[in-house]
Amino acid sequence: MTMSYVLVLYYSRGGATAEMARQVARGVEEAGLEARLRTVPAVSTVCEAVADAIPGQGPPYASLDDLRDCAALALGSPTRFGNMAAPLKYFLDGTSALWMSGALIGKPAGVFTSTGSQHGGQETTLTSMMLPLLHHGMLLTGIPYSEPDLLGTEAGGTPYGPSHVAGSDGSRPVTDAERRLCRALGRRLAEIGRRLARD
Repeated sequence: MTMSYVLVLYYSRGGATAEMARQVARGVEEAGLEARLRTVPAVSTVCEAVADAIPGQGPPYASLDDLRDCAALALGSPTRFGNMAAPLKYFLDGTSALWMSGALIGKPAGVFTSTGSQHGGQETTLTSMMLPLLHHGMLLTGIPYSEPDLLGTEAGGTPYGPSHVAGSDGSRPVTDAERRLCRALGRRLAEIGRRLARD
């Protein structure tokens, strides 16, 4: 099977992470691969939420097959006290079968996040998303400093992955620099994924 798409898997509540995901997907497609946008359902603190099989709007929910068959993965989440959001963690906790089979070993992966403030846990959230990917044997890729926006942005952006500062009420739009960094990650994942699939 030819793995011809990059899975852009994310959870978003206020819309900023969803916009970042769309920008990552745009970068993937600029580099000539299909971007497959997928999300995960919310979970409840009381009991597991029962969501419709198909969301009312936005991209479909991710399946393990989406993850297994991708050429590369971009994983995005808003920050929750310096960690990824529970719905994304819940989905990743259910990937043991892929871990047992080694299905993700050697595939490139990158991460992105949105926070409420400049010091709201961007880098710790990004690294929290990296941990399960390392357990799966994935090859982590960030953003190199050859991207000019990484040095010049006054909003989000880290070498660990794109980030966005949404403001305390979540209303601050994704800046042009943050969009470019998202697209840079998408292009990078597509290019590395294509090269690895050829080998």
